[in-house]
Amino acid sequence: MSAAPAPTAAPVPVLKKGIVKQVLSGDSVIIRGQPKGGPPPEKQINFAGVTAPKLARRPTNTSAEASKDEPYAWEAREYLRQRLIGQEVWWFAERPPNATRDYGAIYLGKDPTTSENIVESIVSEGLVSVRRENARQNAEPSRLAELEDAAKAARKGKWSDAPLSEHVRNITWTIENPKAFFDQNDGKPIKAIIEHVRDGSTVRAFLLPGFQHITLMMSGIRCPGFKLDADGKPDATADVPFAEEARYFVESRLLQREVEVRLESVNNNNFVGTIIFPKGSIAEALLREGFAKCVEWSMPYVKEGVDRLRASEKHAKTNRLRLWKDYQAPTAAFSSKDKDLTGTVIEVYNGDAILVKVSPTLTKKVFFSSIKPPREAARVADEEGNLPPRPKGSRPLYDVPWMFEAREYLRKKLIGKKVNCSLDYVTPARDNYPEKCCYTVTLGGANVAEALVSKGLATVIKYRQDDDQRSVHYDELRSAETQAAKGLKGVHAKDDIPTHRINDLTVDHSRIKHQYLPSWQRALRTEAVVEFVASGSRFRIYCPKDSCLVTFLLAGISCPRSGRPALNGIPAQEGEPFGDDALAFSKERILQRDVSVKIETTDKAATSVIGWLWTEGNVNLSVALVEEGLASVHFTAEKTEHFRALTEAEGRAKAKRKNIWKDWVEKTEDENKENEDEKEDPAAPADRKVKYESVVVTEVTPELKFYAQHADQGAKLEELMTKLRQEFRAMPPVTGSYNPRRGDLCAAKFSEDNEWYRAKVEKVEKGGNVSILYVDYGNRELAPTTRLAMLPPAFLSDKPYAHEYSLALVVLPTDEDDRKDAIKAFADDALNKTLQMNVEYRVTGAEHVTLVDPATKSDVGKDLIGDGFLIAEKNKKDRRLQKLINDYKEAEQSARKNRNGIWQYGDSTEDQAGEFGLGGPR
Repeated sequence: MSAAPAPTAAPVPVLKKGIVKQVLSGDSVIIRGQPKGGPPPEKQINFAGVTAPKLARRPTNTSAEASKDEPYAWEAREYLRQRLIGQEVWWFAERPPNATRDYGAIYLGKDPTTSENIVESIVSEGLVSVRRENARQNAEPSRLAELEDAAKAARKGKWSDAPLSEHVRNITWTIENPKAFFDQNDGKPIKAIIEHVRDGSTVRAFLLPGFQHITLMMSGIRCPGFKLDADGKPDATADVPFAEEARYFVESRLLQREVEVRLESVNNNNFVGTIIFPKGSIAEALLREGFAKCVEWSMPYVKEGVDRLRASEKHAKTNRLRLWKDYQAPTAAFSSKDKDLTGTVIEVYNGDAILVKVSPTLTKKVFFSSIKPPREAARVADEEGNLPPRPKGSRPLYDVPWMFEAREYLRKKLIGKKVNCSLDYVTPARDNYPEKCCYTVTLGGANVAEALVSKGLATVIKYRQDDDQRSVHYDELRSAETQAAKGLKGVHAKDDIPTHRINDLTVDHSRIKHQYLPSWQRALRTEAVVEFVASGSRFRIYCPKDSCLVTFLLAGISCPRSGRPALNGIPAQEGEPFGDDALAFSKERILQRDVSVKIETTDKAATSVIGWLWTEGNVNLSVALVEEGLASVHFTAEKTEHFRALTEAEGRAKAKRKNIWKDWVEKTEDENKENEDEKEDPAAPADRKVKYESVVVTEVTPELKFYAQHADQGAKLEELMTKLRQEFRAMPPVTGSYNPRRGDLCAAKFSEDNEWYRAKVEKVEKGGNVSILYVDYGNRELAPTTRLAMLPPAFLSDKPYAHEYSLALVVLPTDEDDRKDAIKAFADDALNKTLQMNVEYRVTGAEHVTLVDPATKSDVGKDLIGDGFLIAEKNKKDRRLQKLINDYKEAEQSARKNRNGIWQYGDSTEDQAGEFGLGGPR
């Protein structure tokens, strides 16, 4: 009998290099080869000679019930995952005869001759079982058997004495109430392991430690997905551009990695959230490489980093990467000059656009990007598709709920302010609508559109997913809208919808003369908003107190007529010389501004009212137009208190040959002077006129103005105050019943003596406080509305007993501390004292006076100059006042010489006169 043949030596395996993509179980992995121009080849390797416990499988369409883990199946998988995922390894595999799988081994290390045999390592940990059926014919299984015996002896892994039930996961494959689970974990970082990448922006993961299996869609982005076949599986034959590349991009970075996820919403049974990865944001990386696009439906759920997502997408767009290879920017055709504008807002349209003055000759209509103003209720079209006309007399600004509030918010916030405008996109002209340039408008760094939306005074436009014509701050707008809706603000409110019943006296003239004019004439001034400027002296104003629209004509002047465009079949009309300049002058100063008016009468047909209008800074517009040479003094001004100011202004305009006076010829040699400061006022007497009146100074302001009462009216004032307090004692007002409005004349209880006085509401502050002026004394106070009451009608007719004046021929020093010392010194000399006052001159209606102490016969202003508290006005040239001017200058020279007050360290005003207003015509 012949001897048995010696066993042949096993061939030496040829090792290959690869990266571990995925661990399927404790005895099976997927190796990814080297990429060659696309997703790299993959190989599943089953470990030869060992068997691992089986992992649980989730239920499928064909298997309704899920299987459970065998004991230590998860530990075996995790041992390999933690050591191998993403690591470069050496491997070999071969397919035995009649087998359907490849079996082999993998080695971890840089050098294959010294690398760690991972199969041996997992056997040594007691996490797999060795198949011993061929151990005697094969040296390798014999080595594995030895290692297994050692693991058993050491009670490692599955050979330990621990109960097996402790090593079986309790998996939740389907969360029964996703919304409740989300509410419980909203925004909290949860540890997780990514188990499967469905596409670039959708993964499946186990949440730890509870082993909830979820499908997670990344917030704010979407990658190309795979088309599904009839069985609901990805169709391998359908070519979706960049879908496979996006999935590979995510798999190579996240698959079977430990991450944190932040749940941010629920979509059907899927969760929406952010994957927090130590090496950076995978969503940002996908966007930056052009594998994904931002999506609006889930962007509002992103808790943080929205700006980085947008910036990443912008990078891909700019570089035309992958999905953006054919991208064209919405503003690519526009120059940088058109894209960015800086200018002053001169008009607000109905909540969605503004007019910006970019330069003296250029204005630009700017629409707010991505928002809509409040809209009127939809009008239902007839069978032919025609919309019914609006009701006669309809005014959308007042009729559409919240539109007036939106316009008012923008008007008060923007008119006259400098804004920055950045172009986002241009909507082309269509359906009889012109082209619209849409900008992000910022004021002091704040987005105006966002502020408007946050108050519920506008809504955000909803775009198609592929529509790139939107604001660069679209996410902030959506977030602001969400907050406004939650707070039921503005257009999102369920009740308390504002209504505005407007008395349009521009159409219905019948009530002007008898119903409204008497109360307007009695009022000191009426607060108004200029809604429209038709010409330099003709406007439409809105009086909030009476809810009236009325046509207003400036009194005391004749203004050239401006041109009119063709309208309603009436041909265009050419304006008079300088008429359009006058229109522009008035429009820039008063359009949509808060003004105060004094209405005196109506025109002959009683269709308009005539009066005086004051702009910001208490500037009389009639005087301002005359001073600019855009109007002349009308004879009707002669009997008014403003006649002197008007004639002085006209004299200055003539002297400078301004506008309508450019060809004016002087009648006498005395009047032929180039500068108003160098000529005598034609309406003034030749010598200084002195007519002293006894006054009591009741208040001194920080601007060196003061309020004074005429001494001979003291008894009348005391009588008025006594009657007022008796009235309130007899009929005490109901606390909180009075709703103050700016410009109201009301009664106020003074904080220091708790007595009632007449007061004017200057400003209604937030928090229930009101800024008031006590009109009979000149002092101001911030008082709660609970200390205010409606003034009985019997006390409205008396004019204020305190009048405002300025000291003549003096100016305050420039240093803040010196100014305070000067005001204190003036108050010490004048406050609550009876002095002799003389009106020396007027500037735009403001009276400048001198004060003399009757006891000492000394001039208060001159004494303050001599003591070094005030400065003599340098450039005032008035022949009538020359002696007084010289006296004041001599007093200043004496103060300088003696180093009094502000002169103790020398001349502090040198080279500052022009800058700080110490010179110039008065």
